Amino acid sequence: MCQQVLNKEGFRVDIAVNGIVAQDMVEKRQYDICLIDIRTPQMNGAELYQWLQKKYPQLANRVIFTTGGVIDERIMPFIEHSGRLFLPKPFTPQELVAVAKEALKQPEK
Repeated sequence: MCQQVLNKEGFRVDIAVNGIVAQDMVEKRQYDICLIDIRTPQMNGAELYQWLQKKYPQLANRVIFTTGGVIDERIMPFIEHSGRLFLPKPFTPQELVAVAKEALKQPEK
């Protein structure tokens, strides 16, 4: 759904099934923003974000976190401390587009 909505808005979207795949993709291609689900197998979103901070700080500044269901008591403090945008699930196509455009406005570090 995210890919279809964002493609319609002119975004080019790639999908990674987990943080390890995402790392490989970021190593091979330049991205403007990353929508990261906190709960992914093999490498969670927080771990991916911390890796981005070290290797690609300009991209880490344009991360959008998302997650659904019950939020672990450690997740919200992490997201709040990161200062990144947060899009809780479920979300509407309009909310997705709005947060993606907002992320593009974030200055690169």
